[in-house]
Amino acid sequence: MARFSVIYDACVLYPAPLRDCLLRLALTDLFTARWTDQIHDEWSGALLKEGTITKEKLIAVRDLMDAHVRDAKVTGYESLIEGLQLPDPHDRHVLAAAIRCNADAIVTFNLKDFPETALAPYGIDVIHPDDFIYYQVDMAPARCCEALRNQRLALRNPPFSVDEFLSVLQKQQLPQTVSRLREFREFL
Repeated sequence: MARFSVIYDACVLYPAPLRDCLLRLALTDLFTARWTDQIHDEWSGALLKEGTITKEKLIAVRDLMDAHVRDAKVTGYESLIEGLQLPDPHDRHVLAAAIRCNADAIVTFNLKDFPETALAPYGIDVIHPDDFIYYQVDMAPARCCEALRNQRLALRNPPFSVDEFLSVLQKQQLPQTVSRLREFREFL
């Protein structure tokens, strides 16, 4: 089991292609991915507002995530929330969950919402998903490429070429990851 542990913030689970990428990478056991029911509620609530997916389908996705990513669900963090200070008080539950499960980092697009001064006392870093995925690819290119190839091959209606798949990842704000993956295109 991986020792490095991260909390996925809701903003990285909202876009389906990025969520799929992060979940497939979590299954490589290079790291441990964690989240809470409250994080689930945030990303799935945003998708429900969009109106492109049904509540039943979202529940099925959440259940699959919880069932397939080992030890993902963090509980028992709620009592820590009130004592935490962050620029946006609505983000305190993410930090509380990270503290509770001894996470090494929070993966989020909202880096400014998790300042180093607030995270340092707990030994937690904040990392952009592009940096996080890039590091995983750099550390274990074969395992990551296999996971991402499986993601690409699962896109069958219509099927995606490697270039089309990389374009999808590029749209997820992953420029350095895509640049690195171009070096491994024959494995995708």
